[in-house]
Amino acid sequence: MTLATIIALAAEESEHHGNVALETVGYGITAIVVFAALALVTLSYRNVANRHAHKAEAYAKAHANDVQRAGHGH
Repeated sequence: MTLATIIALAAEESEHHGNVALETVGYGITAIVVFAALALVTLSYRNVANRHAHKAEAYAKAHANDVQRAGHGH
């Protein structure tokens, strides 16, 4: 190969590349959608323990004698 052929091939190869940022924008959009979905799942569990406080109090009263005062301390 001559130098002119190598330069021509290098120039031809460099023209085939597109905008790399535009080609990878789909990954960013996918990541944003996935994290937004996970955030919604996380937020849906806020204050779950307080939703049924009356049931928790009734259970605690019914099983007050089941609690061990001494032992392993669990």
